[in-house]
Amino acid sequence: MKEFFRRSKKSFSAEQSQSRGTSVPDDMWVKCPACRELVYKKELHDNLKVCPKCDHHMRLSSREWLAMFDAGSFVEYDGDLWPIDPLGFTSPDGTYAEKLVKTQERTEMPDAVISGVARIEERTLALAICDFSFMGASMGSVYGEKMVRAAERAAAMGIPLLTINSSGGARQQEGVIALMQMAKITMALTRLAEVGQPHIALLVDPCYGGVTASYPSVADIIIAEPGANIGFAGKRLIEQIVRQKLPAGFQTAEFMLEHGMIDMVTPRGDLRTVLSRALRLYKHSSSAFRVHTFVSDISSGRY
Repeated sequence: MKEFFRRSKKSFSAEQSQSRGTSVPDDMWVKCPACRELVYKKELHDNLKVCPKCDHHMRLSSREWLAMFDAGSFVEYDGDLWPIDPLGFTSPDGTYAEKLVKTQERTEMPDAVISGVARIEERTLALAICDFSFMGASMGSVYGEKMVRAAERAAAMGIPLLTINSSGGARQQEGVIALMQMAKITMALTRLAEVGQPHIALLVDPCYGGVTASYPSVADIIIAEPGANIGFAGKRLIEQIVRQKLPAGFQTAEFMLEHGMIDMVTPRGDLRTVLSRALRLYKHSSSAFRVHTFVSDISSGRY
């Protein structure tokens, strides 16, 4: 009888499971940084990296943003512009030149911006898209030059300019050269305005520093994604300086909209439609077109 109740040795092992092809890949699930829920990776990408459980908008790379435009319509320009180390900048963790090489190898990008021309529902526009994974999309000389060329290209072709902006500010390793890009880009945009073409700025999380303080803030239409953090200095730094607790939601897209700093907050899934309507409206409008008219028309679904 004792033999009848004897337990047999376990026959299952992780090694056997993997050898049978039943192992679960480690990258099938993504944890949402907002609600901390696990989301099936394919479902997340099909939803444009917006959490289906809490609507948190996760960051997109510059290449991922291209999926918003007509398939195969993007033509890249100025991809041969590479940054240099003009100041011979050195820090405790290495030189700027070394950091550039490592970041370029990791991101497979020469710098933080890709630019070119694409279409939305057959409407052509110039593009400049920032990628936060490249040194926090800090604004250096190549960043500025690509933005300027995109604005000048739009002016020469007579088409609108869309900038998708995410940044931590000016690139400290390039010193005053980085700071000069703020004025340089803004001046290029005046030439776009002279030919009657709009600059539409999309602000995505996070957008801080000299970027927010310069060219996106003077765009004809300023759109932000829900929950995006937008500002100049960070919230904690401001609280330390003013020695006061800042309001809830301070520096979020919704807070900026409420205080008149941006024109609209648009979920990622609606961006293509909203941009298409804006381009159509500009095409058929006169130079007296007003932003608040566009916003009200979009809200009412007129266009």
